[in-house]
Amino acid sequence: MKEKLASLRGSRAASSLERSNYKWIYLFLLPTLIVFVMFYAAPIVQVFLTSFTKWDGFTDPVFNGLTNYVNLVNSRSFMLALQNLLYWSLLATFVHVGFGVVVALVLFQKPHGWKLARAVFMIPNVISAAAWAMIYRFFFNNDFGVLNTVIRFIIPDFTVQWFYSSPWAFWAVALTWMFYAVIVTLVVLGDLMNVSGELLEAARIDGASGWRLIKDIQLPLCRNSIGTSVIVSVTARIAMYEQIALTTAGGPGNDTMSLSIMLVNGIMDYRYGYANAIGVVMFVIGLAVLFLINKAFRMDESDV
Repeated sequence: MKEKLASLRGSRAASSLERSNYKWIYLFLLPTLIVFVMFYAAPIVQVFLTSFTKWDGFTDPVFNGLTNYVNLVNSRSFMLALQNLLYWSLLATFVHVGFGVVVALVLFQKPHGWKLARAVFMIPNVISAAAWAMIYRFFFNNDFGVLNTVIRFIIPDFTVQWFYSSPWAFWAVALTWMFYAVIVTLVVLGDLMNVSGELLEAARIDGASGWRLIKDIQLPLCRNSIGTSVIVSVTARIAMYEQIALTTAGGPGNDTMSLSIMLVNGIMDYRYGYANAIGVVMFVIGLAVLFLINKAFRMDESDV
């Protein structure tokens, strides 16, 4: 009985200490919470509310219901932007992430010169997206660009204005980011390096090697990092702006139109309510992508 009382008193003392620690934790989190509310939560709420208004940024917003969203749905530019986003998202998921995973698998084997290859592969990510866009404007230039110059050695009369003609503009924009997957590679490579060597050795003893070892052991154990890479890559396509603004500006026509270009155009036209409606659509699409990909890449211990 005395032991039980002592144990009860000890648990009460521990719980009291925990509550005291929680107070300090909440106190230290308070500045972060205030900053989050002021600079993140409050602006998001304002964007949602003003998306139902007619607002030029100078006068007071005037409630107009679902007019901005109806105008969006009836806009050909908006539908083409969604279509482009779908295609770019598919390219991001299967080509961009897939390429990064393949590079990670190759580097994991540590072939000769793999450290140098890893360093060189990281160079494009040191340069800003805006700078890469300008570089590609020269790379794809019809008159003196590297690509057309090389092609003319094979087809002397070849002439394509990559950023200014359809359907080439879409693919030219995609090539500005499609194979720069160093973030994917580093994230997946980190997971690969955490795979137990004993597990791999046991799989080899059981006869697994080559593709089977990758398919049955390594890729399943990297599912979380691959899923994270897909989320980051697809959401980057939702917010993609510099590569398009500095190359095609959404053209020719609306072949490379994106939601971010439409949003900025709305702001430049002093249609803040309309632009915020586009922002809400981007936010909702981002949440949907996060939910769906998390669900698709969910991994239980029984999957391994």
